[in-house]
Amino acid sequence: MELPPKVKNILLLDAEGKRIAVKYYSDDWPTNTAKEAFEKAVFTKTQKTNARTEVEVTALENNIIVYKFAQDLHFFVTGGEEENELVLASVLQGLFDAVNLLLRGNVDKREALDNLDLIFLCFDEIIDGGIVLETDANVIAGKAGINSVDPNAPLSEQTISQALATAREHFTKSLLK
Repeated sequence: MELPPKVKNILLLDAEGKRIAVKYYSDDWPTNTAKEAFEKAVFTKTQKTNARTEVEVTALENNIIVYKFAQDLHFFVTGGEEENELVLASVLQGLFDAVNLLLRGNVDKREALDNLDLIFLCFDEIIDGGIVLETDANVIAGKAGINSVDPNAPLSEQTISQALATAREHFTKSLLK
């Protein structure tokens, strides 16, 4: 019997390699110090690459890491060396596209920090205990709380974070006029 694909962690780091959102599904890094050291090693190994358009793949410490960058955010998904990198890449792309939908195309550190709840919900919709559940960005974003991608939908049909995002957008536009 073939085991389902397993993910060891999902990392979302900023342009300096600092944590924005991380979730570990493996005991390979038992302490917070070990986790931070792994994150620093991953960031150091990948920071000079240009993974802005395509998902890139690297190996580190008997792990396969797929990654992609957007503005000042670095997305990483780690699996064991026996995992299929195409599966890991589809997890990463699903996460990246779902976050892009939820942040309405503003994929940067400030928006990510303002919407950490939605990002962690994405993590939970994609992975459960290390097992891949979903890779379709629309399904992930839908389950993470975006019932309507339409910013002009009535506030009564939006979640609280969506309503706040809509209000923030309207407020920003009114200041810029």
